[in-house]
Parts: sequence; structure tokens; C-alpha cells
Amino acid sequence: MLWLNKICEGVMRKVLPQKIRLPPEVNRILYIRNLPYKITAEEMYDIFGKYGPIRQIRTGNTPETRGTAYVVYEDIFDAKNACDHLSGFNVCNRYLVVLYYNANRAFQKMDTKKKEEQLKLLKEKYGINTDPPK
Repeated sequence: MLWLNKICEGVMRKVLPQKIRLPPEVNRILYIRNLPYKITAEEMYDIFGKYGPIRQIRTGNTPETRGTAYVVYEDIFDAKNACDHLSGFNVCNRYLVVLYYNANRAFQKMDTKKKEEQLKLLKEKYGINTDPPK
């Protein structure tokens, strides 16, 4: 178990990390952008593993997701430490953008595409053409 040392009134005490309050957006999953396209999983483990044990690393492998990755830490405090220290870190002349994973943000794009498809089908069904005249 991870212990943090705290100096209080000149006396060293041990405090459990669970007693520390974290902002609600902090979680164990980090979303990384602006990665070099040719970075390997081993290089990712070398960079992010310095901040704590990693459960999983997923790198983008499609044209839309290249240069991005998800890093899942075992402990939320390790993820917070990595996010604080690696945001703006230079890798192969690229500055990393490290964010906490937000499921709502990820699914919001999918919902928008789905709604656009539904709108297109409704327009076709009712014969509505929104293309400007030529």
C-alpha cells in the first residue's frame, strides 16, 4: 500500500492516500495525444512506467487514431503524478498532451455522428434537400 509522509507540527506522520481528495476528473486512465507515429509500446512503458505500475497501454493504429494512446495505471495517484509531470514532455520533438480519460467526451463524438446519420435518413424519407441551388 502506498503511504505518503506528511510533516505536521514538526512530527512526521504517515497518511493513507485515500484520505487525500482528488478532483472529480482524475482517474486511472490517461489519454495521450501528439505522440510520434512510430513510437513503440516498449518506449511508452519506458516513459510512463516511471510513475507507477501500468495495467495496459493502447496505442492508436488507424489513420484517425494515430499519434494517440491510452495508458491505464494500477493506482489513481500514479496516474495523477504522470499527468502532472508528462503533460508537455518532449518526445522526438513533439510535446505530449496528457489528459484524463473522459468517457462522456469520447461517446459524444459517436452520438453526433449517429444523429447526423438519422437526420440524413429523415431528410431522404421526407424529400427535404438542403443542398444550395447551383
